[in-house]
Amino acid sequence: MQNDPLSLDEIVRYIDAKSADFCDLSDRIWAIPELAFEEYRSASEQIEMLEREGFRIIKNVGGLPTAFLAEYGARGPVIGILGEFDALPGLSQISGAIEHAPATKGAAGHGCGHNLLGAGSALAAAALKDAMAAHEIPGTVRYYGCPAEEAGGGKTYMTRAGVFDDLDVALCWHPHVVNEVHSTSSLAAIGVYFRFRGRATHAAASPHIGRSALDAVELMNVGVNYMREHMPSDARVHYAVTNTGGDAPNVVQAYAESIYSIRSPHLRDAQQLLERVKKIAQGAALMTETAVEVQIAGGSANILPNRVLQEIMFENMRRIGPPAFEEADYSFAKKLRDLTLSDEDALASIAPRDTSLKSMILHDGVLPLPMHEEVEMSTTDVGDVSWVVPTAQCHTACFAIGTAFHTWQMVTQGTLSAAHKGMILAARTLAATAADCLRNPAIIARAKAELKERIGSQTYVCPIPPDVRPEDLRKKPA
Repeated sequence: MQNDPLSLDEIVRYIDAKSADFCDLSDRIWAIPELAFEEYRSASEQIEMLEREGFRIIKNVGGLPTAFLAEYGARGPVIGILGEFDALPGLSQISGAIEHAPATKGAAGHGCGHNLLGAGSALAAAALKDAMAAHEIPGTVRYYGCPAEEAGGGKTYMTRAGVFDDLDVALCWHPHVVNEVHSTSSLAAIGVYFRFRGRATHAAASPHIGRSALDAVELMNVGVNYMREHMPSDARVHYAVTNTGGDAPNVVQAYAESIYSIRSPHLRDAQQLLERVKKIAQGAALMTETAVEVQIAGGSANILPNRVLQEIMFENMRRIGPPAFEEADYSFAKKLRDLTLSDEDALASIAPRDTSLKSMILHDGVLPLPMHEEVEMSTTDVGDVSWVVPTAQCHTACFAIGTAFHTWQMVTQGTLSAAHKGMILAARTLAATAADCLRNPAIIARAKAELKERIGSQTYVCPIPPDVRPEDLRKKPA
């Protein structure tokens, strides 16, 4: 098998030949964290690298300025590898610090490892391209630069625009604390702004004239709290007050705003729950004699797992084996764990996986592929892609067990050796799985048949209405 075209050994060699350059790319993106739909420098770094690798670049994909597509090849199957590069607000952190130490106070940081995610996926695409070129293998490999996974649902907009429609297979990964093939579904989610408008007045001299928008925000929250008792137990509704109407208590607030995230294991159920939340908002407006405007802020469908692709991906990860962590990797992870992370953190980071893992510092194995499908209580816009093309995802151990997502502890580990090792495992697994699909079109046929059977009579309805654009959400209300 050593000299077979696109063999696992050959794919690994191509990955390893490029890994140092793409680890550097990951570190550069870590150093310039950018928020949703504002990832101009991060996208440019990836585009420049992939242009040098010989990919054709298409920019402004799906009408999103920071979305792009890098393509190589022609004819044959079309394999998509998905990448992300957006950061999170307020998570700036000095690399390798054991304590909370913002590099720039109040600035963004890569608290979900998307610097690794995008660079690792791009590495997989570049290595696969070289292997295909060496053996003149027909087929097309595409790297999708996808913005705004954390807030806004970049892939949801891209799915709505049809940019994944001609793919045969979509593959992706996410940095994690364990090595596994992601076998669970996820929660569908819809983000919604509720903007209330009332009438300002002097709160003491003429309170009877005022109509408080802040009262409406508070009453809506009370109503949603009562609704929680009467909604499915696996659904979730969260909120934040994004505008209280000002700081002066002697002024009746004429404007106030909140944003809600409504989640359910099935998109149609989340959409039904949204209609109930809208009625509560209307009731709050009625009680306070204010007006309410509802604006969708983003959304994602639930993931449709594809067992055919999962089994191929798992076999590749098993054969490649876990990252070869070194003593320095364990030493830093242990110090971070001892000083800042608890046993409760360790359990939460691996739930609902094998609880014996909580005693580990770094995961140096590969978890078995579960026999039964479960729902993970999180959301990703990969879900939308999975409704239109067979999709598979893996996780690799880039961080110490006990590290929570969206924390400074994750940011501080994002450029370290252990993170790079996990990223390289992901790139090897993605490229090997894509190579199997190119070598054996029957895999693609079976994966498509499974997706068709799974969808049945359902149809994908994008949770973001066709008239909503990302730029609309950044406009300040008049």
